[in-house]
Amino acid sequence: MADSIHVKLPDGSVKDVPSGTTALDIAKSISPRLADAALAAKINGDLIDLTRPLDKDTDLRLLTDKDPEALQVYRHSSAHLLAAAVLELFPETKLGHGPATESGFFYDFYRPTAFTPDDLEKIEKKMQELVQQNIPYAREFLPREQGLEEFKKEGDFMKCHFIEQFTKPDEKISIYRTGKFTDFCRGPHIPSTGKIKAFKLFNIAGAYWLGDEKNPQLQRIYGTSFFSKKDLDAHLQQIEEAKKRDHRVLGKQLDLFSIQELAGPGLIFWHPKGGIIRKEMEDWMREEYLKRGYSLVVTPHVARRQLFFTSGHEGYYGQNMFDAMELDDAEYRLKPMNCPGHILIYADSLKSYRDLPQRYGELGTVYRYERSGVMHGLLRVRGFTQDDAHIFCTPEQVEQEIVGCTEFALAVLKAYGFDKFQVELSTWDPNDRKSFLGTEEQWSMANRSLEKALQRLNIEYKTIPGEAAFYGPKIDIKLVDAIGRLWQLSTVQFDFNLPQRFNLEYVAEDGSRKQPVMVHRALYGSVERFFGVLIEHYAGAFPVWLSPVQVAMIPISERHAEYANKVADQLKATGVRVHVDSRNEKMNAKIREHAMQKVPFLLVVGDKEAESGNVNVRTRGQEKTETITAVEFVEKIGKLIREKSPGL
Repeated sequence: MADSIHVKLPDGSVKDVPSGTTALDIAKSISPRLADAALAAKINGDLIDLTRPLDKDTDLRLLTDKDPEALQVYRHSSAHLLAAAVLELFPETKLGHGPATESGFFYDFYRPTAFTPDDLEKIEKKMQELVQQNIPYAREFLPREQGLEEFKKEGDFMKCHFIEQFTKPDEKISIYRTGKFTDFCRGPHIPSTGKIKAFKLFNIAGAYWLGDEKNPQLQRIYGTSFFSKKDLDAHLQQIEEAKKRDHRVLGKQLDLFSIQELAGPGLIFWHPKGGIIRKEMEDWMREEYLKRGYSLVVTPHVARRQLFFTSGHEGYYGQNMFDAMELDDAEYRLKPMNCPGHILIYADSLKSYRDLPQRYGELGTVYRYERSGVMHGLLRVRGFTQDDAHIFCTPEQVEQEIVGCTEFALAVLKAYGFDKFQVELSTWDPNDRKSFLGTEEQWSMANRSLEKALQRLNIEYKTIPGEAAFYGPKIDIKLVDAIGRLWQLSTVQFDFNLPQRFNLEYVAEDGSRKQPVMVHRALYGSVERFFGVLIEHYAGAFPVWLSPVQVAMIPISERHAEYANKVADQLKATGVRVHVDSRNEKMNAKIREHAMQKVPFLLVVGDKEAESGNVNVRTRGQEKTETITAVEFVEKIGKLIREKSPGL
């Protein structure tokens, strides 16, 4: 008789089962309905196939379509379904890899002939046929050399590379077979293709093998899958809505910004209308800095390379920096971060414990080398301005400073009309000492400070082990936009590395010299990225206080221009941005044009209005017009601007 093992379930109950029992066996013993609904399992924190034999005592959780982790497995299996369909239709294709992503999946293929949109339709149809066949995702283990031989025979050079790179000579390798398709893969997978209920292929993109431009170019097919057609349809609707909100399209339509080929990719030119919005964003942030006890600083765009050797950026971040420039006395680099400059300001004079915390804030422009394939409008650029702040404080002060930074981050979201967000706490992996600097004691203190700050504010958060920066843990705040998308913008970052590298000190109460703790914090993330998100969130219809043109005055005919200018002067006197459209064009054409430019208020004035001192108000998004006195309107819009109301 097989040895017995103890399997603990989430409700605390324990099942004694023979060694070799599978998670699926346990699901069947609980109920046939659960066995049918189960997609994968989790043992002691690791995802596994339902059919993997259990050989030791373990905690077990059965995953269904109610579990987010199950969707990850489901999408990985969808990528295998895609690869299986491609091989059935185009057997000459060689396979790369096919992971799940946050919003779906992709698979990389090598094929001399380019896939076409018609091919995508054929592949989708074949995928549906394979779903109907309900083919198992069957796992096998082969001796490494046998697996290599099989893939070499098929000419699958990428699979051979993965096996050689990620397995040892004497170990068996994990293979999944789905019909005629065989893949080197560690899994896990759902039981069979018939479990995949709803999927869609989107597009084909180029991707170099191993990300190296010298290697063959692959074809990457993107898709997504969901547990139900209803969820898929909702996602496709969101994609359509996102296309309408694309900041690159709206940026051109509304004349906000451009990227100029002559100047180079990833470098943003702010046009006059975009420049006004940027000014409002920067003014808001600087005013908040001063209210919250920050000092405003400014640091140079370039510095001697030696500064970045001292900071560690040359070693840890050099591949993301622009090449060095040779000047008279040394090599110089464009700065990729503002923190080394702020450190030099702190170190310029000896501080006492009474001087701490020191909070330095800067809207500082930095430059990072992004590969051409990853740049994306305002969201991924090579030159950008960070609302960067660095706080130097004692270890006893750091928790309160993190609370202050987090409250500040939430104030940013509220000010710009974002009422939903998610918070993640990224910590280190103590088993991966090579990737992280510092001692276990330092990491423990840093983690504790961030955790306590979030708990004090009653903020729910998810801990992400192993995702910290090399120099300390961090809090990431991801906002949720108008159509439900997550955007990573605000970060609060603990750092015990840089104070050590620069030998920073302060004079403690007992007269001894001690090292301060440092907190990095960027709340817009970058002005460019935040602006891109604002464009998409509001679909270009910005709140009144941010709108580049807040009021368009439209005189019905030339003789009404004098009254239009008189009202405009009253508005300008209170700081309202007004445009008087006195062109010899039809009134309705002018109304249509300014509505397309998403101006919040259109004021139409004719004989009646001029005689009575009124204005006819067309409010963005509302069908009915309203006639009120010019004085009332000035008060109304002034209040909206002063209160920085996120809506009209």
